[in-house]
Amino acid sequence: MEEVAAVRQASLAAVEDVEPERLRERIATRLDDASLAPGVLTLVSVSAARERAADPVDGHADHAAGVQLIYEGLRLTRQLAHDDPWAVGDRDAADLDILIADILVSRGFYLLARTEAAEAAVEVVRAFGHDQTVQQTTGESLDANLEADICELAAVTGVAAGGSAPTASLREYAAALADGGLPTSARLVGDDVVDALTTRLHPDQPPGDAEAAADH
Repeated sequence: MEEVAAVRQASLAAVEDVEPERLRERIATRLDDASLAPGVLTLVSVSAARERAADPVDGHADHAAGVQLIYEGLRLTRQLAHDDPWAVGDRDAADLDILIADILVSRGFYLLARTEAAEAAVEVVRAFGHDQTVQQTTGESLDANLEADICELAAVTGVAAGGSAPTASLREYAAALADGGLPTSARLVGDDVVDALTTRLHPDQPPGDAEAAADH
């Protein structure tokens, strides 16, 4: 799957200068085991914005990697908050993991810093911090908000990279894709998701019209 390969390659490239080597290898292992759905959804959203008129991978893998790295960093932070390995576990490994989480989020922000999605990325991190604070205070589970927020960020990032402004309908649809957890990459690259995003972004033009016109 071209999108998955592009997201993985760009994500690894973004951390290739991390030292020492042990730290970099631990990050690479985590990315190899991760769901790449956030990055893939970013590229799919580029395709929807361009109405399939161009290859979404070309020139936009860094945007996808930015979303992917932010998600992985926040997901790791959430895991550490729940497991509390400093209380019962390998404290050294926990110290390394919290450093990795910081690196992933900061590198993700770097990749999105000069894009129109930068502010949306900041809002995701703020919302995550708020949810974790509320959860620790009240016991209310808000974990699912991260996946919904990151899918929305992926769509916003992708359509902005494709030259369009995200609509409220598109944001809502993207967030709903995370109902029950992240969707699979295979589902995201299917025609139904691209068409649904396109419809919500270009409600006056049926999906496929631009592609059909290009074929002629």
